[in-house]
Amino acid sequence: MKKIPLFLLMFSLALISWQDGGQLFRGALCVEHVTTIDAKNGLHPDMTIVIKNGKIKRVVPSKDLKLSRANQIIDGTGKFIIPGLWDAHVHLGYFEDLAPSMFHLFLTHGVTSIRDNGGQIDFVKKWKEAAMKHPTDAPRVMIAGPLIDGLPNVYDGSSPSHPPISVGNGSVADAIRLVDQLDSIGVDFLKAYEMLNPEQFLAIAKRAKEKGLKVSGHIPLSMDAISASNAGLSSMEHLRNLEMSIAHDAEELLQNRQKMLAAGNMEPGHILRSKIHIAQRMDAIKNSDPQKVTEVLGVLAKNQTWQIPTLVLARFNGYRLFSAPEWQETFKYIPAKLEEQWSSNIKNIQSQDPNISVQQYSNWMLEILGKIHEAGIGIMAGTDCPIFYLTPGPSLHQELVLLVKAGLSPLEAIGAATVMPARYFKMEDELGLIEQGMWADLVLLDANPLVDISNTQKINAVIKQGKWYSRKKLDEMLEALDRQ
Repeated sequence: MKKIPLFLLMFSLALISWQDGGQLFRGALCVEHVTTIDAKNGLHPDMTIVIKNGKIKRVVPSKDLKLSRANQIIDGTGKFIIPGLWDAHVHLGYFEDLAPSMFHLFLTHGVTSIRDNGGQIDFVKKWKEAAMKHPTDAPRVMIAGPLIDGLPNVYDGSSPSHPPISVGNGSVADAIRLVDQLDSIGVDFLKAYEMLNPEQFLAIAKRAKEKGLKVSGHIPLSMDAISASNAGLSSMEHLRNLEMSIAHDAEELLQNRQKMLAAGNMEPGHILRSKIHIAQRMDAIKNSDPQKVTEVLGVLAKNQTWQIPTLVLARFNGYRLFSAPEWQETFKYIPAKLEEQWSSNIKNIQSQDPNISVQQYSNWMLEILGKIHEAGIGIMAGTDCPIFYLTPGPSLHQELVLLVKAGLSPLEAIGAATVMPARYFKMEDELGLIEQGMWADLVLLDANPLVDISNTQKINAVIKQGKWYSRKKLDEMLEALDRQ
C-alpha cells in the first residue's frame, strides 16, 4: 500500500477541520464552551453547538472543533443550555385581547412551543397560521380547536369566566360530525370535556383513532378513569376527576354522578359541574383507597394515558400565590385593561376567607402526582394560562418548580417540558433534545437547573429555530409589552 506523505496527511486533516468549522457551516451560529442539558443525554460540559438554517448541525466537545471566523460565535463559558420549553396547556382564546401579547411573553421566557387546549377554531387557527408564517418569531402552536362537550356544555359563553370555547353536542352523531369537521380544518389533537356521555366519548375516541388524532381532556363525569382510559383517552388535563375513581366507593360515586347529570340537564353546564365537584371531590380524596390507586394507575400506565397536571393552577388558586407582589409585577406585560381587571379581582379575593378545600385539593394533587410518576405514567408540563391570573411564560417556570416538589428530578421536570410533548406529537426526531438534526429551539441559562430547577428562570438568551435572541433583545421585547 502506497504511503501518504506526512505533510499531505496533516494538510488533509487541517482541511477537514476547516471545512467542518468553516466551509460547511459558513455563517453558522455557534455556541461554544457551553454545558448542554437534555432529558436523554443528561449534562455534558464544554460543548459546542453549531446551528445553520434553523437546525442543529453539530453537537461536539469544544476541543474537537475549531470554529471559523465566518461564523457567529457565542461564548457559553459558565452557562447552561437546555431545549426550548413547551407549555402543554394554554388557552390563546380565553382572553382574546391578551393573545397578541402571548407569543412574545412565551418567547421571552424560553417557551418555544405551546399546546392550545381549547378555543374557537377560527381564532386559534389564525394564531397557528401566524406562527407557521413566522417560525423564528413565534412559538410553535399545536391546536385542539373547541372543547368537545356534551349538553349542557360548560364553556358556553354565559360569563367572562366561561367564554364560548366549547361546542355542546346533543347526540353521538353531532359529536362525530364535529370530529370530522375539526379534522378537515387541521387540528393537531382533540379535547374531550366533562359533560359528554359515555356513548359520545366512545364514538369520539373511535373516530379520532380512525383519523390519527389523539384525544386529550377531562374524564367525563359520566365515566370513571379506567373506562375513559380504555376507550382511548391519550392524556388527562389537571388530573380532573381522577380522585373520584380512586375512592373506596368509586362505583357508588359514579352512579350518583350519573343521576345528578340526568336530573340537572336543564341547568347551565358550569353550575351542574360545580355541584357535582362540590358533592364528591373532597369526600373522594378523604376516602382514597390504596388498592384503587394501584389499580387505576396501573391501567393508565398500561394504556399510556399521560398526565398534564397543571399543578400551578390549583396551587395559585388555593394559596393565592397570584397576590404576591413579585407575581403581580408580571402583570405589567399584559394589556392595561386586563391588568386592571386582574388586580381588582385579586383585591376582592384577598378580602375573602381562604378556601381550605382548594388548598387540600392542591396538596392532594402534589401527593398523587408523585405516585403517578412512580407508576411510570408520562407527564407533560402545562399551566392552563392565562386562567387564574397565570401570566403566560412565567407560569411555566412555576409549574417546573412544583413538578420537582411533587417528586420529579429537575432533569425529569425539564423532560416534561421538552422531550415529552415532542413525543406526544410524534416530533421526537425534531424537537426536545440537543442533538444533530433537531430544530434549534434552545434556552441559554446563567445557572445550572439541575442544581435548582428555578434556575430555568435565569435566561441569558433564547434561540428560536436558529434565531438568536440576546438578553438585551428579550428585555426590549418585554419593555414593548410594558408600554402597551
